[in-house]
Amino acid sequence: MKFNDLLKKLISKPESKEVAKKRLKFALVYDKLEVTDNMLDNLQKELLEVISRYFEIDRSSMNLDIQRSDEYSALVFNTPILSAKRQQQGTSAA
Repeated sequence: MKFNDLLKKLISKPESKEVAKKRLKFALVYDKLEVTDNMLDNLQKELLEVISRYFEIDRSSMNLDIQRSDEYSALVFNTPILSAKRQQQGTSAA
C-alpha cells in the first residue's frame, strides 16, 4: 500500500484545513522515522503472511499506520478477523 493510498483511507471528507493538518503530520512522522513506501509495502506483506497463518482476515479492510505522539511513535495494524484457523495436532504453524 502506497503512502498516498494510506492517507486516502484514513481521511474521509473532513474540512480541507483538517485534511492538510493530517497530511502534514503524517509526512513529518514518516520523514523523521525515514519510512519509505517500499518499506511499508514490505512490512504490510510480511505482517499479512504471518497473521494469515493463524487467522482468516479481511484484507480489503486492513489498515497499517504509524502514529506519533510527543513521547513515542506506534505502528498500528488494524484488520477485521473473520475467523481463527484450526491448527493440526502435532504440527507447528512456523
